[in-house]
Amino acid sequence: MVDDMKMLRTLSLAEQLGRVARLWRTVADRELFPLELTNSRWTALWKLQRLNDNVSQKALANALEIELASLMRTLNQLEEQGLIVRRCCEKDKRVRIVSLTDKGRSVITQIEDHIVHIRQDLLADIHDEELTVVKRVLERIAHNAFSKLNETEAGKKED
Repeated sequence: MVDDMKMLRTLSLAEQLGRVARLWRTVADRELFPLELTNSRWTALWKLQRLNDNVSQKALANALEIELASLMRTLNQLEEQGLIVRRCCEKDKRVRIVSLTDKGRSVITQIEDHIVHIRQDLLADIHDEELTVVKRVLERIAHNAFSKLNETEAGKKED
C-alpha cells in the first residue's frame, strides 16, 4: 500500500486522474460483483435510470460516451439477465427503445446502496471544501479540453 502511494505521487496529473478513476472503478466492480454486474453493465443501468428510462439505444450510447456497437453486447447481456427490455419505437421502427424491467429497477436500488457506501468510504476524511475545489478544478480541466477539441474540429473544417 505504501509503495502504491509512492508510485501515485510520482505520476503526472493526467496519470493520477486516470489511476484514481481506475481504482474507484475497481472498488465499485468488486463491491457490485455479487450482483453479477460488470462495470459496463452497471454503468449502463445507472445511466438508463438517470435518463428516466425508455430511451433509444443511440441516446444511451451517447450519454455513456461510447459507440453504439460497443453498447450492444452489454445490452444483450442485460437483456439475458432480465434487467432491461428493448422494443421498436412506434414512431420510427429503425429505433430501438431500452427500458428497465421491474427486476432492473430492483437492481438499481441495490446499486445505489452500494455506490453511496463506496463514495462515503473513498471520500472519507476529505472535507466538503476540498471536494468543492477538486470539482471546480476538474470542471475547468474538462472545459479546457472541450475548448481544445472544438478548436481542433474547427481547424479540420477549414482545411
